[in-house]
Amino acid sequence: MIRRFYRTAFSLAACFLLIVAAAPDRVVGQDDGDRVRQPGVPEGKVTSGTFTDSKVFHGTERDYSVYVPAQYQADQPANLMVFMDGASYARPKGAFRVPIVLDNLIHQKAVPVTIAVFVNPGTIPATMEGAKNRSNRSFEYDSLGDRYANFLVDEFLPVALKGLEVSDDPARRAVCGISSGGICAFTVAWEKPEQFGKVLSHIGSYTNIRGGWAYPGLVRKTQDQPKPIKVYLQEGKDDLDNLHGNWPLGNKDLAAALQFAGYTYKLVMTDGGHSGKWAGEELPNALKWLWDDDAESTNMPIVNTKPEWTPHPDAVVNESVPQGQVEQMEPWKSEIFPGTTRDWSVYVPAQYKPEQPAALMVFQDGERMRDVKGRWRIPTVFDNLIARGDMPPTIAVFLNPGHDESKPRRRGRHSNRSFEYDGLGDRYVRFLHEEIIPEVKKQYTISDDPEMHAIGGSSSGAICAFTAAWERTDYFRKVFSSVGSFTNLRGGNVYPALVRKTEPKPIRMYMADTSGDVDNRFGSWWWANQRMASALQYMGYDVRFDQAEGYAHNADFGGARFPDAMKWLWRKETSEPKIDTSGDLGGDLTLLNLLIPGEGWELVAEDLGFADALCADKAGNLYFCDMRAPAVIRIDATDGSRTEISKESVSGLEFSPDGSLLYACQGSKNRVISIDVKSGDVKVVAEGVKPNDLAVTKDGLILFTQTGKSEVVRIDPASGKVTVGDTGITKPNGIALSNDGGTLAVSDYGGTHTWTFRVNSGAVLDAKMPTMPMRLPIDPRGEFQFNEPPPYSSTSRGDGMAVDKAGRYYVTSSLGVQVFDPTGRPCGVLPKVDPDQPLTTCMLAGPDHSTLYIAHGKKIYRRKLTVEKP
Repeated sequence: MIRRFYRTAFSLAACFLLIVAAAPDRVVGQDDGDRVRQPGVPEGKVTSGTFTDSKVFHGTERDYSVYVPAQYQADQPANLMVFMDGASYARPKGAFRVPIVLDNLIHQKAVPVTIAVFVNPGTIPATMEGAKNRSNRSFEYDSLGDRYANFLVDEFLPVALKGLEVSDDPARRAVCGISSGGICAFTVAWEKPEQFGKVLSHIGSYTNIRGGWAYPGLVRKTQDQPKPIKVYLQEGKDDLDNLHGNWPLGNKDLAAALQFAGYTYKLVMTDGGHSGKWAGEELPNALKWLWDDDAESTNMPIVNTKPEWTPHPDAVVNESVPQGQVEQMEPWKSEIFPGTTRDWSVYVPAQYKPEQPAALMVFQDGERMRDVKGRWRIPTVFDNLIARGDMPPTIAVFLNPGHDESKPRRRGRHSNRSFEYDGLGDRYVRFLHEEIIPEVKKQYTISDDPEMHAIGGSSSGAICAFTAAWERTDYFRKVFSSVGSFTNLRGGNVYPALVRKTEPKPIRMYMADTSGDVDNRFGSWWWANQRMASALQYMGYDVRFDQAEGYAHNADFGGARFPDAMKWLWRKETSEPKIDTSGDLGGDLTLLNLLIPGEGWELVAEDLGFADALCADKAGNLYFCDMRAPAVIRIDATDGSRTEISKESVSGLEFSPDGSLLYACQGSKNRVISIDVKSGDVKVVAEGVKPNDLAVTKDGLILFTQTGKSEVVRIDPASGKVTVGDTGITKPNGIALSNDGGTLAVSDYGGTHTWTFRVNSGAVLDAKMPTMPMRLPIDPRGEFQFNEPPPYSSTSRGDGMAVDKAGRYYVTSSLGVQVFDPTGRPCGVLPKVDPDQPLTTCMLAGPDHSTLYIAHGKKIYRRKLTVEKP
């Protein structure tokens, strides 16, 4: 059976090939007896409290409650179960009704005597007039690492369980949560298996809210020594598919990893979507399985098959069709991959004419791809398709991977293949662009149009093809992928997450994979390709995904589909993106709703010395500094005219509350100044400081970053008093206040996060947390290692910041403008216009403050956005 995935016709049902039989659906009736009070069943006691004394999540408050069963005896330590989003689990008329369910199951002796703790996520109460309380849920729940586990074990549970006796045996201690609470529960047990040995996850967010997509890869690495945790996963068939990821695929990918690594786990696919309704109906069965020491795991079989293979009619030589020629080239010794040599060849179609530039397609593992008796038979396919007009006259380059000249050769093995193909970054595409293709162009005329350039491969050659196009869409815009290795061979499992949170690129992609593909310590190829295709589809890419049951990790299926793939890839019709954001929840701020189709970056100013210090007035006029002129300049929001305000060189600008003054950072002169907007008069506000960037509170106090001293500093302009407000951020740089003035965000040029603070009266700062995880660039000098993440740089170079009307934070960085929602969840990245130029700051300006301006080296660009929530 063959299934085909088109950008407009993807069905989640296609993802459930083998799961359905292995993890049967269960629809439970609303009158399930274990979920309602039964006569004669003793009722436990629920008490409530508020926890306010956290040092891990400083400044937060949270409500909690504790259920103690009627059968509890102080001299017999009870089992323990902790529920995140506790109020929803404890509610007697809610979806879960945990106290009622536990009353019934404990009475039946179906589960042991268990104390349940229900804890809500933290809230940071606002203290400034007009400011709103800020939820800390995503930061606490979606973040990986041991922060929340430490909070539970070291701070919260000793208070919540005071006077109660619970077992210290991790096999008798469980954690549970829904959605982000589900991944939080898993993270707690993953980080502290000596504390919690059981996990109950409902519609868990194993997606890229804050990096949870990585768990399947991490689990597989523990195959030799699995952690002593038992995991129950409940997931809805129609769960979310949004900017953060695809929930059903995320749960299935994790389940496959747990199975591969030898964990005891259960995956239950229920009806429904992102709701506790179906999880609640399943809860009694889940608890029985979780506490049953003899419970069996789910088994998801991977079935390899060997269907009879016959070549596609277009892969058979047609004597009436003009035949192209394949020229064997001299072995190539690379400078980008020093010490390597490789064989390669070039196919030239019979229709090639030097005066008519040809299309180009590059194939990795070229020797196999060009074999006219193998599975691919590309020269024959190209002969037939070009003759029929199904693709343009195309020169094909067949490249073998490099081989280390110092190592002995083994037939069919190339020592540098994985390093070249599986690593992310631009190294391989630079090799093509700077070495191979110029050599081909010495003999043949090739189009310069990137729409006429394609690249393809199988397995590691497929992810290599995608990486080349992803890094250089100015050169490759068509990709062919068969059984692509979008797994953790060398960090490629990050791609679905990157695709969903990067401005869509002009790439057309064909994919093929089968359910019998590889499942090993690097990942499940089947689920990885599903996640990749789903990400491309969500972001509106022109993508087709052909799938089949069975087969294996070979060319049987992809080779049979190859001629049809080429016809689709090279078709002349253009594809209009069809965007579906119905899976986005109310707080989700996808790039798809922010970006306006057809609106790109527009050049506003050029030939500047160095642009910095963008800010805007209430009318939307833009102000900036050309630091080398020097001059502070206003660009009118209506007609674009420019007016020089002052001849000062400053690195940060912000208006006073009444709009009459511009406060400015002059680190070169060790001072903060004010500039009268009308007269241009300059006055010193504070001296003896090295300011970088600044923000101004509603009551007129100045907060600025002192990067060299790792400080955030406060100034009272009325008195000139200077006070250090915070120390410890490595290189505090950009700084911005939320719209309500209750939160301060500070970027870190020398770190990996943007930090947030609560702003109190007098601009006193507390509740400091690394709320916004910055996307890091790949270190070009780093080494891509097997089964490890890419070699990321240690710093994001977070710089200037802005906030829009919906509360999004925009942070400039070495990768581009990184966008976050008001809770600090990453929304996506708008790449730099020029990768080689610094991106120092940004600002929302224009008449409605919905145009994003960026200071980009010697230029300023702007781009219209839809900043209002849909």
